[in-house]
Amino acid sequence: MDPHIRAALDRQLTGDARRWLVDAVVRVSQDLTAVRTVFPAVGRRCGRGPLAAGWTVADAARVRLLAALPLRGAELAEEITALHRYGEPAEQRAVLRSLALLEDADPSFAGLGLPLVREALRGNDTDLIAAALGPYAARHLDQDGYRQAVLKCVFCEIPLDRVAGLDERADRELARMLADFAHERVAAGRDIPADVWPIVRAHAGVLEASGLPAEADSPVPDRRAAAVRALTAYSATAPAGAS
Repeated sequence: MDPHIRAALDRQLTGDARRWLVDAVVRVSQDLTAVRTVFPAVGRRCGRGPLAAGWTVADAARVRLLAALPLRGAELAEEITALHRYGEPAEQRAVLRSLALLEDADPSFAGLGLPLVREALRGNDTDLIAAALGPYAARHLDQDGYRQAVLKCVFCEIPLDRVAGLDERADRELARMLADFAHERVAAGRDIPADVWPIVRAHAGVLEASGLPAEADSPVPDRRAAAVRALTAYSATAPAGAS
C-alpha cells in the first residue's frame, strides 16, 4: 500500500476502529475463513470516508486485511476472486485496489488477478473501472487491452490521472484512437476531455490525420464552434516557448 494511504488511514481511524482492525488482521493471518466475516464488516467498523487519490477508509482497511491472508499463488487468487464475486461494489473496489500489493508480496500471484481487472473493464461502474486501472493493470494488460481501457475511461469521463502507467504505455496508436474519438465528438458538436490532448500532442501528425482541424471550417455552426474549442484546448498543452 502507498505509504501516504497507509499513514492517512492510521490518522483517520478512531481508537476503537484501530483496535478492531488490528484484531481483524491477526484473525485473518491465523484463520483463512475469518476474512469472509470481517471483510464485509469493514465499512461499519472502520468508516467509509475519503482518504486520498480516490481511496476511502474502507478501501485501505480492506486492503490491509487482504495483505494478511496466509495464502499464495492460485489459492490467493481463488480466495480474493470469491470475495470479489460475492461482495458489494465497495468490497469489489478494495479487491481491485489490492492486486498490485498482493503481487508485490507474492510474485507467484503475477497475472492471476487479471480476470478481475477485465471484468471491471467490461462493466459501467466508474469507481470499479478506475480501481481496476491501478499499477497491476499497467503491468499485465496487453497493449491493445490497455489502449481500450484508456479509451473507455475517456468515454466514461474518468480522469486519466487515475490510470496507472500512462506516461510509459501511451503510444502512437493510443494517440490516434484518442484523436479519432475527439473528431467524433467535435462532429457531434460536443467538447473533449482536456486530458486527452497531451497524449495526442506527443505524436506529431496524429491530430491532423484525424481530420479534426478541418472541422474549424465546417458549415455547421455547432461543429465549427466545437472544433475551435478543441483546437484551443489542444494549443494550450504546447510546452512553454513552443510555436
